[in-house]
Amino acid sequence: MKKLISMMAVIAFLFAGTVNAQQKQEAKKETAKTEKKESAKAEKKESAKAEKKESAKAEKKEAKAEKKAAK
Repeated sequence: MKKLISMMAVIAFLFAGTVNAQQKQEAKKETAKTEKKESAKAEKKESAKAEKKESAKAEKKEAKAEKKAAK
């Protein structure tokens, strides 16, 4: 009887360990997905800022060229 109880306790312990391990992996996958989304958003923002700067520089150059042409 004692052997049966101890065997059931060991099996329950091992089963609980595998369930917890599976839950942790799922949580890691979710955090990885959110990190990828956040990094993609940050890259988009940075590229948009760079494009705005480049277009502003191009406009300034065009304005200078127009002023020189008008003189």
